[in-house]
Amino acid sequence: MATIKTLGVIGSGQMGSGIAQVLAQSGLSVTLVDLKEEFLQRALKGIDQSLRRLSEKGKIQEPPETIRSRVRTSTKVSDLASCDFVIEAITENEPVKFKTFEELDRLCKPETFLASNTSSISITRLAGKTKRPERVIGMHFMNPVPMMELVEIIRGLQTSDETYALTKDLAEKMGKKTVLSRDSAGFIVNRILVPMINEAIYALYQGIGTPEDIDAAMKLGTHQPMGPLALADFVGLDTVLSILEVFHESFGDKFKPCPLLKQYVDAGWLGKKAGRGFYTYS
Repeated sequence: MATIKTLGVIGSGQMGSGIAQVLAQSGLSVTLVDLKEEFLQRALKGIDQSLRRLSEKGKIQEPPETIRSRVRTSTKVSDLASCDFVIEAITENEPVKFKTFEELDRLCKPETFLASNTSSISITRLAGKTKRPERVIGMHFMNPVPMMELVEIIRGLQTSDETYALTKDLAEKMGKKTVLSRDSAGFIVNRILVPMINEAIYALYQGIGTPEDIDAAMKLGTHQPMGPLALADFVGLDTVLSILEVFHESFGDKFKPCPLLKQYVDAGWLGKKAGRGFYTYS
């Protein structure tokens, strides 16, 4: 099995920065790439805050600054060219991801493995945009990455046994537990979770309950740590809508996005990151 020495993450948002942080916590050096320096600085600030909290709680053994020193940043995708393994964690948009995989395939050495953190898009289709489909795999982390222990691994039709074994090994080195999913829209977690969120939005849309009562009912009645509407705000309503649109196209009207969700996204009420979603955030 190949040895992974150099790692890259493309996309420094909530997921990408979290993945980079956990790689660094595992003793691995990582290059974090995004379009603008301001995005990277925001990501580094978030990583610093997260590491400080973990240190205060005794959850990490090394000093935060030692871990943080393993994260290098760049605004040039070409700086990932020599990496052995690259994880894509950009926006959940199929054409944008296709373009990114085409670019990574062109820039990276032929031996590089390419993983996507997509929550719903076909790994087989992503792999088809490259000349190395056997080295492409899905590596779906849960949010927030430093706290959640699951990585959902998705094999495309072309993914080799070596790629799967190496990816599973990497996830375990990061302290994660893995499940293997078939390459079907939404995989395992979101295939179950996102329709539940959509139903909660329909319940609000149809006046069945307030956001507070819907969330309290699910938390108290089913022991969920976070209500579905609060969770949607946390994930981002635009991301929830993107996943549902993939489901709708793949499975039909059973997964039709609630009109209220579309209205909120059109209004820019995208959840916590925008300061307003089903709840208001300061």
